[in-house]
Amino acid sequence: QLQASGGGLVQAGGSLRLSCAASGRFFRIKDVAWYRQAPGKQRELVASIRSDGSTDYVDAVKGRFTISRDNAKNTGYLQMNSLKPEDTAVYSCNVVAKISRLSNDYPYWGQGTQVTVSS
Repeated sequence: QLQASGGGLVQAGGSLRLSCAASGRFFRIKDVAWYRQAPGKQRELVASIRSDGSTDYVDAVKGRFTISRDNAKNTGYLQMNSLKPEDTAVYSCNVVAKISRLSNDYPYWGQGTQVTVSS
């Protein structure tokens, strides 16, 4: 299971840190990603981090958001600074992982956490 937390209500310019904790069912986590979906809009990939530590960001959050991971804790993070009202959305975490040494890598989704940025 994936447990996302850290969402909430914040004023524009504020910060939030999202966490995505993976339970012990995962043998190895390859990639971690955060997606968001605002009302009436399609879900979009916000940021991703691969097992080698390389990262990607959607242009709208570059310079404001930072994705990271703690492999020892099987946890991914999304530090969100300088938040804007347009960042308001449900944020969900996704991992690509193996559940055993011999299994293939598959995507797994955590539940969403609401982020609301007031102007």
